[in-house]
Amino acid sequence: MNLSVLAVASEMSPLVKTGGLADVVGALPAALAREGVNTRTLIPGYPEVLAALGHGETVLAFDDLFGGPAWVQEGKLDRAIVYALVAPHLYARDGGPYADGNGVDYPDNAFRFAALALAAAEIAQGAINNFAADALHAHDWQAALAPAYLHYSAKPRPATIVTIHNIAFQGQFAKELLADLRLPPESFAMDGVEYYGAIGFLKAGLQLCDRITTVSPSYALEIETAEFGMGLDGLLRARAEIVSGILNGVDEGVWNPATDKRIAATYDAATPGARAKNRAALQKRFHLEPDPDAFLLGVVSRMSWQKGHDMLLANLPVLMARHAQLALLGAGEKHLEEGFLAAQDAYPGRVSAWIGYSEDMAHLIQAGADAFVVPSRFEPCGLTQLYALRYGAVPIVSRVGGLKDTIIDANEMAVQAGVATGVQFSPPTTEALAIALRRAEHFFRDKDTWRRLQINGMDTDVSWRHPAQRYAALYREAVAARR
Repeated sequence: MNLSVLAVASEMSPLVKTGGLADVVGALPAALAREGVNTRTLIPGYPEVLAALGHGETVLAFDDLFGGPAWVQEGKLDRAIVYALVAPHLYARDGGPYADGNGVDYPDNAFRFAALALAAAEIAQGAINNFAADALHAHDWQAALAPAYLHYSAKPRPATIVTIHNIAFQGQFAKELLADLRLPPESFAMDGVEYYGAIGFLKAGLQLCDRITTVSPSYALEIETAEFGMGLDGLLRARAEIVSGILNGVDEGVWNPATDKRIAATYDAATPGARAKNRAALQKRFHLEPDPDAFLLGVVSRMSWQKGHDMLLANLPVLMARHAQLALLGAGEKHLEEGFLAAQDAYPGRVSAWIGYSEDMAHLIQAGADAFVVPSRFEPCGLTQLYALRYGAVPIVSRVGGLKDTIIDANEMAVQAGVATGVQFSPPTTEALAIALRRAEHFFRDKDTWRRLQINGMDTDVSWRHPAQRYAALYREAVAARR
């Protein structure tokens, strides 16, 4: 049975990206097409999105969408159909998708993303000619109000699925906005959109959708606990029968060391020695000493407490005493940015911190680093450790969420069996990370073991093939139940 699915998200690679959500939303349609699922994706018409898509056909118009006229413009990304919600009063801004140039959230974010959800609900109910959605797939809180609009509508509706990419971000707004958000009075209830006296966008979606997914099996279980559920664990336990975890995959057309034009030298699992050219290029680009014996660590990440970078920062003195090197690319919490910049000054040629983001540099770090560090305190799935596997940068990860599900720890039995792909540590503490870094460096000095870890990682299937099969099966199950 072929299906039509409307995906709804606040970002989509390569049109607009702040993190892994965009990569997932951008890569999944092509993988689903091979499973008989036709996906059309609705995203906000940010300036960069409209510039990339060009002028397309207007397929739906709104006289007043939360303060101004709006319309849906159809475009194409490769072979995928993309709907851009053009609403200049909501999206035509100089800052990022969620915040201004100073990192301050836009004060009208409730309306900016309610507009996205309301437009999605209209499209899902047949507002665009020649498109009938069997299912609506909402990604994260920015799209999660769509199931609520469908639930409180008198029209027939498709099956609805909400995917949690990070439950820490929930979209909570004042209850006084209920009517302005075009939600009925009865929706402000425990079994509706109400959440601790406010309007919860993610809570509403999780309460009113047909199926809930998150991006790894372990995270699906973790968020049903008070430690990881961020206040939504009770709801998720109550709806546990419809909660599932499906691992993310990697877009192999973008992340492939054998064809990657962003790196200094291409290679594959049969020629891992060619990574040495990328290693040298990475050291040169990041102004690190051209030391062939240094244990070179890489980091590409949003810098935050969640990601555990304070623990890595605390370990730098010991790492530097052992003549390791660190190439870091990322931005986020100011005290962490300042801490790594101070470390760069303290250890010139050994630590290099590039504050910001560059796709070229992200690829070069994966291709040139010996090991890739992901010390997260919680991690729904993570994509960077999957890229690291693909590129032969041995991952050093905390044993949580998707990191636990995707990396096989190099314990003695796994090494003997020849199946290890990286180094895990637990609990996520400075001390446990220190032990993991020492273990990884020990393996690095044993060239045969290290080469085996690299090749095992590069041979691991991290594609979208299996996840797409699971999503397609979930859609069909939800559609059959709704019908």
